[in-house]
Amino acid sequence: MTTAVEAPAVRARTITRRYADRTVLHELDLEIRRGEFVALIGKSGCGKTTLLRTLAGLDRLDGGDLTVPSSSTVVFQEHRLLPWEKVWRNVALNLPRATARSRAQSALEEVGLGDHADVWPVTLSGGEAQRVALARALVREPELLLLDEPFAALDALTRIRMHGLVRDLIARHRPAVLLVTHDVDEAILLADRVLTMRDGRIAADHPVTGPARHRGDPAFVSLRAELLSELGVVEQ
Repeated sequence: MTTAVEAPAVRARTITRRYADRTVLHELDLEIRRGEFVALIGKSGCGKTTLLRTLAGLDRLDGGDLTVPSSSTVVFQEHRLLPWEKVWRNVALNLPRATARSRAQSALEEVGLGDHADVWPVTLSGGEAQRVALARALVREPELLLLDEPFAALDALTRIRMHGLVRDLIARHRPAVLLVTHDVDEAILLADRVLTMRDGRIAADHPVTGPARHRGDPAFVSLRAELLSELGVVEQ
């Protein structure tokens, strides 16, 4: 008996995006399965953010074929909370009125902020604000979650806590995930696959095994060195 293979949640075939005379995405191919966490790294200007915006429907294509889920959400580096709305209303934006409060409350409890529902965003720390942004994204049960350097502005300890929270939330909700990051360690610790982007294409695709998720393991050290080399970085 043959088992049916689930179609990828994201499927890009030779997609191209141009700005004036510059090609930013150059016949790029990409697949992401439901429940899979993919991290994307690369030098500034290689096309990472353009790819994320294209998957989010915020940027158009100039060629190729792209299939993405009908439901997707984005978490940016800036939390983008509305300061004139209380926290729960930020989470509940555009939800049906009848269930908005209860769904927002449940989402806030998932990120450990159930007791912050009625406070103003200005009272939140940076880490708390990003947790609210995550709650706002996941309350809609997206099939595709796009993360655009969401931890870059956080201090080191808060970032570590956020990593654990994100892993738990994604395991629970199982969206397809694309994380754009400049942090190689972060990419290895979070992702199932780490992609290196160069000149508008996916230049390398590295699966991340269980041992590589531990900083002291030789697999982590080896993969980290390989990724840094692909980025043109040689550690002394």
